[in-house]
Amino acid sequence: MNRRTCAAFGTALLTAGALAAATHDAAAAEETCSYTSSTDRPALTYVNTGLSVKQAQCLSNVWGGVPKLAVDGIFGSAMSKKIVWIQGCHGLDRTGVVEEDTWQVLYHPALDCYDPYPQ
Repeated sequence: MNRRTCAAFGTALLTAGALAAATHDAAAAEETCSYTSSTDRPALTYVNTGLSVKQAQCLSNVWGGVPKLAVDGIFGSAMSKKIVWIQGCHGLDRTGVVEEDTWQVLYHPALDCYDPYPQ
């Protein structure tokens, strides 16, 4: 096997492993956070309340980062700050609005984030 074939094979294995891990993480998030259906993805902004906010809070806690949010269904300043951080980690515009792209990363997060959490 030449170097190019080995490199392609190694890349394919890494990609398959990352896909399996991402699929597992999404399934774990859906099992852990069951306040709403994973297809219920309304736009959420500061001061929204309800079950969809609880779902986003729960998913952000599964995703990681400090601090863990209280899963109280209130989109407050701590949640806004965490959503902005998560968006930055995924290359999204840092709007603080949970919209379709942000829901997507909450259910399917990147494996690592190198942005420090804002103080």
